[in-house]
Amino acid sequence: MGLCSIMTLLTPLAAKVGGWGAVVTLRVILGISQGFIFPCVHTLLAKWVPPSERSRLGTFAYSGSPLGNVLMLATSGFLASSSLGWPSIFYVSGCIGMIWTVLFFTFGSNSPAEDRHIKESERKFIEESLNQETNTEELKKITTPWKRLITSLPFISLILAHCAQNWGFWTLLTGIPTYMKNVLEMDIKKNALLSSLPYLVMFLGSLIMSPLSDFLINRGYLSVGSARKIFNSIGLYFPMFALVGLGYVTKENTELAVFLLTFAVGINSGTYVGFMINHMDLSPVHAGNLMGVTNFFANIMSILGPLFVGIIVSDNTNPAQWRMVFFVAAAIFFLGNTFFVLFGSGEVQPWNNSQRNDGDELESRDATKSTDTVTTIK
Repeated sequence: MGLCSIMTLLTPLAAKVGGWGAVVTLRVILGISQGFIFPCVHTLLAKWVPPSERSRLGTFAYSGSPLGNVLMLATSGFLASSSLGWPSIFYVSGCIGMIWTVLFFTFGSNSPAEDRHIKESERKFIEESLNQETNTEELKKITTPWKRLITSLPFISLILAHCAQNWGFWTLLTGIPTYMKNVLEMDIKKNALLSSLPYLVMFLGSLIMSPLSDFLINRGYLSVGSARKIFNSIGLYFPMFALVGLGYVTKENTELAVFLLTFAVGINSGTYVGFMINHMDLSPVHAGNLMGVTNFFANIMSILGPLFVGIIVSDNTNPAQWRMVFFVAAAIFFLGNTFFVLFGSGEVQPWNNSQRNDGDELESRDATKSTDTVTTIK
């Protein structure tokens, strides 16, 4: 995060001195640096969050992403029109990142056992609640079972769900302002606030769905697997229908278009208590590595989605071209979530505690034995 913030602060200077080449170089460094963030967050969550609070606290951490989108989309126009001009966008966001970095280095800890500020009773509660899933005494003997991991259907389904999410999310994030301005012909000054509205609803939706998910799991109404699949289906299937409808909305129905866009992005918050925290369900020990793998493939989709928009939409004012963009995003949502529903799982996988043993075979069986069926959702 610190390196990302520095690269952001240097962007205006790079644009002035080195042109587009320098800016691209900084953005590449920034992107590589950001690749570590989600896996690190997952590793910390796996060590800090009791299973009974996983939906709430995991979602609370990741809800910062849509909240950040809201703040930047809503304020970028005002910052750009200030006396400092467009560079102020990078200065403000870079400074916020540096402040966070200082706070994390001051108060952050790798685990409850290493935290100087935690109460003893709280540390005990966290460690005891995680003991059944993560035996900290054996962690040094555990290696990542890559072969078993990449052949595990629950994990493969998790990759596909993450890829589907990123395609749709980044397609909409990068395309909504252009669509609203050129197709719906909405006022550019209002555009910033309206563009941020879907992500505000997404942020608020995540704060509603996360405690609801924990409540249903802790009360025994749903298993972990059932909850993950149901909320992930809400987060991907519902936006799918909204995107199909959006493809037929014209500029004469701007209110309906704004509603469908807001609904599609807002209800997508269900994924935060769906696939997004499923890595910790499958393997608390390897949660960071799992997130690193799924995030790698998903970020490829984050690149391809906006590129696809650029290829399909040659005329920004053509509704038919945008319709194709929305239909493709809807289809990817459907395919990714359907695979997750069929083959995903909410159980700790046998390879979670696989240990290094050069002469023996791993005792645990393949993770696919806990794969769900269409009719029985675990």
